Amino acid sequence: MIETDTLTSAHIHALLADNGFETEDTAPGVFAIRQPDSGLTIHAVVEGQVIFFSLTCLTVPDGKLTPQVLRLMLQADNGISTSHFQLYAMGEGQTAVALSNFAKLQELGPDDEDDILSCLNFLLADLSVAKRLLEQLA
Repeated sequence: MIETDTLTSAHIHALLADNGFETEDTAPGVFAIRQPDSGLTIHAVVEGQVIFFSLTCLTVPDGKLTPQVLRLMLQADNGISTSHFQLYAMGEGQTAVALSNFAKLQELGPDDEDDILSCLNFLLADLSVAKRLLEQLA
């Protein structure tokens, strides 16, 4: 078991830095992960034994999220293999379409480290598919 949230966050920050990511704490247990090459920012939250990742694909007017588009986002064969879509009301008639993923943490050993890095890499790969899938909304 992981002893404290502070140890968890410090370990995750070090792991990501060792693998070319930049991290910044935004609140306790919440941080931004930046991929320097692309400039993309992934938001992460550590809650108990789980780390949740979220990456905004695009923000669109609410009316663009038609039943057809939403059905496409939910189809099992849409090419998004590991992440899932979430919609966030942004106010003023806008909705953010985000991809999310998570990893369960146990002892922060090599298996957990591999899960965290795999989760991030899958999220980034799914983003390119999601952008193609949703380009009609932009």
